[in-house]
Amino acid sequence: MQRRHFTRLTGAGFFGAALSGCAVAPAASARVISGGTRPSGPTSTLRIDGRRLEARMRELARFGANAAGGIDRVAFSQADLDARAWVRGLWTEAGLDTSTDVAGNLWGRRPGTDATAPPLMLGSHIDSVPGGGNFDGQVGSMGATEVAATLHAHEVQTRHPLDFVIFPNEEGGKTGSRALAGQVERMELDIVTASGHTIGEGLRRLGGDPARLAEARRNVGSVAAFLELHVEQGGVLDTDGVDIGVVEGIVGIKRWTVDVVGTTNHAGTTPMDRRSDALLAAARLVDAIHTTARSIPGRQVATVGRIAVEPGAPNVIPGRATLSLEIRDLSMEGIDTVFAAIARRAEAIGQETRTTLSFERFYTSGAAPTHPHIRDVVEMAATELGLSNRRMPSGAGHDAQSIAVFGPVGMIFVPSRDGVSHAPEEFTEPSDIENGANVLLQTLLTLDRSPPGGD
Repeated sequence: MQRRHFTRLTGAGFFGAALSGCAVAPAASARVISGGTRPSGPTSTLRIDGRRLEARMRELARFGANAAGGIDRVAFSQADLDARAWVRGLWTEAGLDTSTDVAGNLWGRRPGTDATAPPLMLGSHIDSVPGGGNFDGQVGSMGATEVAATLHAHEVQTRHPLDFVIFPNEEGGKTGSRALAGQVERMELDIVTASGHTIGEGLRRLGGDPARLAEARRNVGSVAAFLELHVEQGGVLDTDGVDIGVVEGIVGIKRWTVDVVGTTNHAGTTPMDRRSDALLAAARLVDAIHTTARSIPGRQVATVGRIAVEPGAPNVIPGRATLSLEIRDLSMEGIDTVFAAIARRAEAIGQETRTTLSFERFYTSGAAPTHPHIRDVVEMAATELGLSNRRMPSGAGHDAQSIAVFGPVGMIFVPSRDGVSHAPEEFTEPSDIENGANVLLQTLLTLDRSPPGGD
């Protein structure tokens, strides 16, 4: 399948080449886009300004830029604060009323014609991992900012109020969005982040107040919908030549520590048929995890990311092996199904190798399906814009995962070149970013007149 592009750049072209802007509907006096109860295609010929979006992406990349071509804009750092102040200025130019809540979330409010309607929310994050790239989070943040600028420039009025948001510390635990869901625990405020500040100190640096964090919590139904544009952070769209990913949901995650216990013994004097080799059992389990995950229908993934062996000498049969197990799926029930099959296989491996295998779960992150109506609208918007699209899961966590606790969410993916993310080599074509921002705009306008479940 061939993707439709306005232009195709390679390498560092994002920062050196201008993107041809697409046609924009002529400005008119204030236009109210409302009415209708069923999605029926993009509500207007309005398009975002691709050149302006690219220029702002380039400008944002200056905050925390490093010699490798990526960024070190970790949450609560000076680069993070400076970038947020810059975004706030853009939002003011776009006519938004800006504020920062007690959880450090940066908000931009655009009133609607119906003050009683719950707001439509859109945004992402701009903090990075150490040595990160210039697209993770930033595409969604600048895409939402471009939507605000486009609506303002063309004097488009929506029925719903619009809330634009930059979430803090997404890379360090989704602090801002999880605070809205009431999920941040007090003990987290003492965690030292990559900036050298604790989360509590960092929230104060942003203008928040960790002592009042509970006030940030939102009630179920307090938003009509939340939209997040994001790079895929995987290689499916890029490899298969698909323009837009319609995200079906954000996967749940469970992690276990697996303890394999055998008998430590001399490697030279113990016959092969009399060994209780913990590493042998662990190796068989690693293979069983892989084959089990592949044998069950679905999109689940299972991974062993680390393994440690004791005593770790070349002339000693390992008496203990400790490894990690992580399973991800769009449903927690799917995770449990895969784990149950792996546990049965582990029991058989223990009997075959004269070892014992035990599992201790130490991490759980709930799955967050996107709203079916929003999926349909995203898919329709992409199709009407002439963009190829595919429904797919998100294998990484996102702020939308937290918002799903109290409101319907939708996510739009654009391709990541070669699937690289969290690295300076992270790259998405300007044309793909423009495509995603136009899908975001059209999805927003359609949801304004046809929100999930009505108002």
